[in-house]
Amino acid sequence: MRFSRRQFLHLAAGAAALPVFSDNAVAQTYPTRPIRLVVPFPPGGAFDALARPWADKMKALLGTVVVENIGGGGASLGAAAVARANPDGYTILLGGTIPHVNEALLKSRPLHDPVKDLDPIASIATNVFCVAVHPSVPAQTLTELIAYAKANPGKMSYGHSGVGSTNHLTGELFKSLAETPEVVQVPYRGIGPAMTDLISGQILMLVPALTGQVLELKRSGRIRVLVVTSPTRLKAAPEIPTAAETGLPGLTVTNTIGLLAPTGTPKPIIEQIAQATRTALAEPAYGQMLVEGGFEPSLDSNSDKFRQALAADVALWTPVVKALGLKID
Repeated sequence: MRFSRRQFLHLAAGAAALPVFSDNAVAQTYPTRPIRLVVPFPPGGAFDALARPWADKMKALLGTVVVENIGGGGASLGAAAVARANPDGYTILLGGTIPHVNEALLKSRPLHDPVKDLDPIASIATNVFCVAVHPSVPAQTLTELIAYAKANPGKMSYGHSGVGSTNHLTGELFKSLAETPEVVQVPYRGIGPAMTDLISGQILMLVPALTGQVLELKRSGRIRVLVVTSPTRLKAAPEIPTAAETGLPGLTVTNTIGLLAPTGTPKPIIEQIAQATRTALAEPAYGQMLVEGGFEPSLDSNSDKFRQALAADVALWTPVVKALGLKID
């Protein structure tokens, strides 16, 4: 069958318009079933503290969100599972600084490419870390802790949530800045078990993300929090000084946590999830809950802003990882 030039151009134009029409049609009906939110860490810690409240808020905005923890590989296993999922908006990742930096900088054999295989949706919040010690440690300030570690080489150990985690990198950055290489790092499968050992005195120091749980443990006297890694003191705990205030300005570290989808997810769906997230964060009660938990809500985040934040995280940690010569595979 032969086509005239006019018929051919008409058919070509129609074919070119099909993907756009398809994306919009999908977005208009999305979602029709529960959304799977993968948390790339075991239960407990900052990611869980964000995941479950966000899932609850989405019930009225998107529908049912099922949270699934897939830990292991320094967040790589969970992130890779999402990267390989169908790009239909029904499997998304609660990712951010940790999974992104791990695959970009710490893997000689990465399980996925965080830039090419995942599309940022929006940041939910940022959080920071803290230096916490068991009450038996005779140090009330970071300066005293550094002096104690130097006076007792090999006796101090600190826990983190896994080799290559931002907790680990922050701990090693602290050791470098404080010139205390003898402090021994103890890796755990998640921050929950590490916190249990800190409370019991099995380890003397921990570098966890500052969450509501950490603040409660501090207020109850079960742990002592010496500093936070934020640029300024936190609204939720203004009594805790920053590392910069106590003489270690290089220990200013923030962690971005947000949503990502498999590359190829229709843009209208990505924007729909981002808009639902912004709507939730605009609610004063939800925002206040995050602040009290040690988070800073990302009120106006979108795909482009989240992508830029992740690129800045890689730039921040590149010289640290290079100096440590760290690989986690």
